Order: sequence, then structure tokens, then C-alpha cells
Amino acid sequence: MRSILYLALVGFLHAALAMPESDFKSIRGRKLEDEVIDHQMHPRLPQIATRFKSAHSSEAEKSYWEEEASKSLRNQLNKKLNVNVAKNVIFFLGDGMSIPTLMAARTYQGQLTGKSGEEGELYWETFPFTGLSKTWCLDKQVADSACTSTAYMTGVKTQYGTLGINGHVIRGDCSTQRNESNHLTSILQWAMEYGKSSGFVTTTRVTHASPGGGYAHAADRDWESDTDVIRRKQNPNKCMDIAAQLVTQEPGRSFNVIMGGGRRGFLGKRTVDDEGTMGVRTDGRNLIEEWKRDKASRGRSHFYSWNRTSVLDMISHPERYEYVLGLYEASHCPYHLEASPETEPTLAEMTEAAIKVLRRNDMGFVLFVEGGRIDHAHHAAWAKLALDETVELAKAVKKGRELTSSDDTLVIVTADHAHTMTVAGYSDRGNPIAGKSTDLGSDKLGYMTLSYANGPGYMTTSNGDRHNIDNDDVENLKYRYAATVPLRSETHGGDDVAIFASGPWSHLFTGTIEQSNIPHFLAYASCIRQGSACDSYH
Repeated sequence: MRSILYLALVGFLHAALAMPESDFKSIRGRKLEDEVIDHQMHPRLPQIATRFKSAHSSEAEKSYWEEEASKSLRNQLNKKLNVNVAKNVIFFLGDGMSIPTLMAARTYQGQLTGKSGEEGELYWETFPFTGLSKTWCLDKQVADSACTSTAYMTGVKTQYGTLGINGHVIRGDCSTQRNESNHLTSILQWAMEYGKSSGFVTTTRVTHASPGGGYAHAADRDWESDTDVIRRKQNPNKCMDIAAQLVTQEPGRSFNVIMGGGRRGFLGKRTVDDEGTMGVRTDGRNLIEEWKRDKASRGRSHFYSWNRTSVLDMISHPERYEYVLGLYEASHCPYHLEASPETEPTLAEMTEAAIKVLRRNDMGFVLFVEGGRIDHAHHAAWAKLALDETVELAKAVKKGRELTSSDDTLVIVTADHAHTMTVAGYSDRGNPIAGKSTDLGSDKLGYMTLSYANGPGYMTTSNGDRHNIDNDDVENLKYRYAATVPLRSETHGGDDVAIFASGPWSHLFTGTIEQSNIPHFLAYASCIRQGSACDSYH
């Protein structure tokens, strides 16, 4: 027995002498009541405690949190209801920007600057009013970007996969699309009918679902070009494709600003675009040239833009342009982290150019801005890219708010739907949010802090054990984060999404509302429809 006790004592002293002094002190000085976390789950607890104390020592003090609460309380008490007319409206949308995406992106943003990140905030999180939006479709618990776009653009909920039309339309049925009584009008059209300018900016194709709800009437969101309509065994002469609607039909043909990707849908199959890519249209039409001819026939100054240089020129000389068509890629704009800074405009730059062109109108404007590739990255389980695209949207929102006044410009930021990404585990404070957790699973294998409920990241070994990530290249931008259920593409989530609002009547966007309320609230604040905040109407 004595020999056993002696060996145990020697082992303890050896471990203590090998332990860093800071860790030994953290064990020696810790009180029993501070032990609120299981040591077996957190074998590195001494290191965690010491690191936290050294990096965030002020936060350990009661006074820190009392001062923080006092500051927040003052901010809340100083909020005043702004009931001015919203001359301008800027509607920012993060496609797929779920609430977990917000937390992870703000942490990622802080960590890019060397901070722990959790305590930070995305730019719109400083806005005075916040609410929640319910995102379901008429026929689905979990929505897609078409039915949601119809809701937040037109104020009417509709069927999954359909765009700018009511719930009587059957997806893929051309005859129901042709019935004009099923067509809906959007906040962008209401603004122009009142005399304001309007338009949109996106990092997706300009014919994609999110912007499409502002101008298109389509029984299928995928009918972006005539070739897409033909592929679905429908007649494009009876059901016009979305690109053709944008250029030749109202309200799209009268938008002052159209900026994003998607050149291929505007050009024939034998036409090479500005960067050497072939078009996809079967009818051979060049819709870019048709857009130019239309503006020239109206005697309006206009500009076709396809690279960053031309966007910077718009920023410097917006007085030159009444109408702008900007198509910067054959398909979607590249992810920010993969884009060339020499040739690709950022979302913030496109937003700045759009605002400067639109604000020439003394009546004001309504602008829709989409950070669309958050959604695409989530579908592919590329969580790091999704977070970076969210940070890029925050830069665009900041630019938009800086270029306008909260006295007369209402800015809202929201999402169309959620995704299934979660932030889980008990990682150390400041642990890289897009990296490995500091915990292990009960199988003694590591895991990432971020993961998905389903998607292409599902992996097991040949004997059914969980995949070991120790040898994975988790720093790769396109590392696929783990999923619970195998799917070719990760799905959307049915969660409510956040709404952040600043400017006139921003207090309307509080509580939990139907997504279809959004354009009605915007119209009320900007006085562009009857029953608005104004006493008289245009």
C-alpha cells in the first residue's frame, strides 16, 4: 500500500512540475462553486480558464457588466420613434442568412481583426429596431427563395418554386402563368408608379429567384432563359422567360438600376460575352442590345456595365447615367474570397453605385440589395464562405447607411429563409468559429464547431464509425462541414429569420410578423400606396 501511495505522490508531483505555472495557479486558486462544467467533458479546463482570464480580464469584474448594461439601457431609453416620410427605402436581403449564421458571422468578422469575436456585432445589429419574420410558403413548411421573394416583394404568399404570381398558379403549368389575373405587383413597381426610381443589386444572376420576385411572373423559378422553358417542355412564345421579362416588360424595363450576374441568359448560344463565355438562349436574341435600344428610343442616358472599372466610374460620375444594366458574370458573381479584386466589383461597390444613380430622382427611390451567395455556400456545406459572404453584406449595409440619412431613408436587413447550420459544442472563448471545436465527441474524435442537419458533408467510415476529421484540410475554403443526413445539397431551414430596421417607421418591424407584411410596411412608411403614413397621395 505504501509503495502505491508513494508512486501516486511521485506521479502527482511530476505532473505538477511539468504543468505551466499559470495553469497550476488557476487550479490552486479556483473555488469549488466555480466548478460548473464537467471535467470529463472539458479535460483542458485549467488552460481555458487561464486563457480567458488573461485575454478578457476586465470581463471577469462585476463592474464591466454593470457598465455594459447601463450603456445598453441608455441606448434603449434614447430610442425615439421616427415618423418622417421615408423618401428612400433600401431593402437588404441576406439569402439564407439564418440566426445561427448571424452569430457565426459576427464571430468570424471579429476574429478577422484578431479579436475573440463573440462580443462583436454585424453593422445592422446596431440598428434600433429588430423583429422576426415567418417564412413558410402556401404549400411548404420550409420555403424556397421564390415563394419568399414573392412574399417580401409583392406582399402575397404563394406556392413553392413560383415567382410573382398568386397561389392559384401550379408550378410548371404555363397556362396558369398566362392568366394575368394571377399576376402580382411589387414594391419596386409601386415605387415607380408613385414617381420614385427603383432597381436592384445582387451577387446572384439577375434572373434568379430573389430579385425575380420584384418584376417577373413565372410558374417556375427555373425558367430564367427561353432554353430553360424549352427544357421543361413548355413554349417560350406563350410563357416568356424571366430574362426577357426583365428587359421587355414592366416593371423591369423601367428599372433604373439592374446589377448582378447572369449574362448568359441574355445572349444567344452563338454569341460570346465580354469575358469569352457563350450565351445560352435558343432564340439567338441579344437582350443586352435590346435593352440599349429601348433606352435610346426613350431618349434616356444609359450604360451597360460588365466590370469593376465601370462600377467605379459610376461611383465617380453618377450624373452621367439614368439607366444602368450591369452584368458582371456569365452566371453568379464569384464568392468574395475567390473573386479578383481587379475585375470583380464588391457588393458594397455595386450598392454605392446604385444609390448614387438612383438618388438623382428628387422623389426618392426604392432599392433592393441581395447578398445571394450566402445561400449557395450553405447548400454546399461551405460554412466559411457563407460567413464571409455575410460579412460582405454587412459592408454593403454600412455603405448604404453612410450614403443616406436616417431622417428620410428607411433601411431594413433581413433574410428570405434559414438554413440548417448550427453552432454547437463547448469550444473555448475565441476558438476559430469556422474551425475545430476544442471538445471531443464521446467517441474521442474531434468535430467542427459548425455543422449541418443535412447535406453533402455526411461522412462515415466503411464500418459505420464517424469520420475522423484530424487529417482533413479544414482550412480549405470549400471544406464541406459535417451533416447528419446525406443529401446532394443541404436544405433550407424553417426557422423564423431576423429583421433589423433603421430610419422612418423602423419601429414597424418589431415583434413576429408574416414575411408578406414587409412590403406593405415599406409602402406605408414611404407613402407610395393608399392607406400610408401620408395624408395625401400622388
